[in-house]
Amino acid sequence: MSKNNPNGGIKVLGIDLAKQSFQVHGVNEKGETVLRKNFSRAKLLEFMACLKPCLVGMEACGGAHHFARKCKEFGHEVRLMAPQFVKPYVKSNKNDSVDAEAICEAVQRPNMRFVPIKSVEQQDLQSLHRMRSLVIANRTALINQSRGILAEYGIILPKGADQLRMHFSEILDDSENGLTMEMRQLMGLLRDEVA
Repeated sequence: MSKNNPNGGIKVLGIDLAKQSFQVHGVNEKGETVLRKNFSRAKLLEFMACLKPCLVGMEACGGAHHFARKCKEFGHEVRLMAPQFVKPYVKSNKNDSVDAEAICEAVQRPNMRFVPIKSVEQQDLQSLHRMRSLVIANRTALINQSRGILAEYGIILPKGADQLRMHFSEILDDSENGLTMEMRQLMGLLRDEVA
């Protein structure tokens, strides 16, 4: 490994992304290791900004699209790979340094499949879909919970959000259905949450 100018001859760089620290493995045009280093988030971006353009490989994981876009801004060619395609290149016991080396090796394979880098707009849309799915799942859980609680009091409702919305108010207003005052308050809170 060159001690004088380790980042001058880097042609391919593998980056193992994490939350706070990032392991980097760089090789020169002969495939010789010229850099093995751990960086903080801020220091990695500083390093990438100063590094001559090279091929950069990363696993497609949380934060990878953001870092890929940043590295592209600095002039690097960035390729993301699914983790299952990198795994065969791990040579020994798994750790960050070994993972970065495997990523560096995998990104150079001619038949490797790469993940397209998402734009900010694509990530916004994906996040919107994920949040919508979460809201729907939470609503379904609340509806099922409400139906289950009411069933314990002998009040059976047909399935579906519309059925619950349609009957909730009349159930809460019916003083003869056996619901206690505490249960009416609880069901009122669930109704508001479903709404």
